[in-house]
Amino acid sequence: MTCLIDTNVLVYAIDHSDPTRMMRANTVLETVVSAESAVITAQVLAEFANVSLKNVPQPSGTERVYAIVEHYMRAIPVLPLTAAIVLEAVRGVRVYSLSYYDSQIWAVARLNQIPVVLSEDFRSNGTLEGVTFINPFDSAFDPGRLA
Repeated sequence: MTCLIDTNVLVYAIDHSDPTRMMRANTVLETVVSAESAVITAQVLAEFANVSLKNVPQPSGTERVYAIVEHYMRAIPVLPLTAAIVLEAVRGVRVYSLSYYDSQIWAVARLNQIPVVLSEDFRSNGTLEGVTFINPFDSAFDPGRLA
């Protein structure tokens, strides 16, 4: 099952302030990377870099963030932001009242026929036009489902 990984999963993977979420995020990432079942977006990489440089406790530093972004670029296919995605994201805001950037994640998944988005930012197990949102930090979630 192909899934789109949202920014919060990448951020928690390096955030030592929440060891439980950090462990879960790393388990999820290891599972999807080894199964080659994940994609990310350029938006996710940009948000990850921004948050990591500014907000993650124990600041990561530019060299470490650069290395992590480079690692993700090599390990996980990165989908681009296109004009069609921007237009679809605006439709998602209009029709579903999503925030723009959440709608952009949904639009990338929908237009690329990716059935699952892993994120804590959406209603878990909700589905919009064929895209299901799963919270990988929910205690009932089994990361083995991703393999």
